[in-house]
Amino acid sequence: MLKNILPRGRSRSLNRNQKAAIAGVGALGAAAVALTAVPASGQTTTTSEAAPTAKVAYSTKQIQDVHAGVTGQLAGASQKVAAIEAKQEAAAKKATAEKKAAAEKAAAKRAAKESTSRSAQRTEVKKAAPKSYPNNLDGWIREARAIMAKHDIPGTYEGIHRNIMRESSGNPKAINDWDINAINGIPSKGLLQVIPPTFKAYHVPGTSWNIYDPVANIAAACNYAADKYGTMDNVDSAY
Repeated sequence: MLKNILPRGRSRSLNRNQKAAIAGVGALGAAAVALTAVPASGQTTTTSEAAPTAKVAYSTKQIQDVHAGVTGQLAGASQKVAAIEAKQEAAAKKATAEKKAAAEKAAAKRAAKESTSRSAQRTEVKKAAPKSYPNNLDGWIREARAIMAKHDIPGTYEGIHRNIMRESSGNPKAINDWDINAINGIPSKGLLQVIPPTFKAYHVPGTSWNIYDPVANIAAACNYAADKYGTMDNVDSAY
């Protein structure tokens, strides 16, 4: 005798509504069979003839409704999952954008700080590095005037240059060994022919104490001329 062999396959578990629908269909079929076996008069009649087989009408509406409900639930769940995933993706993008913006802001802040630091360093270097002047008559006059300006000592470039050319012809080592000062043992020296006592008395701070130093000689002579004549510009002869 052959055994009933059912092919193995995937089975889907029925939920409560599906089970109820199938049970209802079975009950309807049984009720229909019972009704056909009972006469209309309510009495049971025995007959040798076989009762005709009644057709049972199976309703699939409930099963269809259950299937539609399950499909709707699955669709709703899929929509919820998609919404959650979209929300998570948006949150991740927002976090990434915020992180990038914070990094860019920090980088800009560091760059600004470094730029300020470099600017401060350049300023310090400029302050520390003294201005240089050429080692010639033009440079000596300009440097002397820069120092004189710090001490409010007047004297134009033209006035200083004019008196230098008259007194020493621009020779910082010039010395007068024939005038009254020389006779008295204190000869005039340097670009503007200053005697040692005058140089010492009118020496300008920040310059050399060497009377032959051109910048020191100009500054001291102009300081003396400012005291005696108002400015070196007013000097047109021996002073």
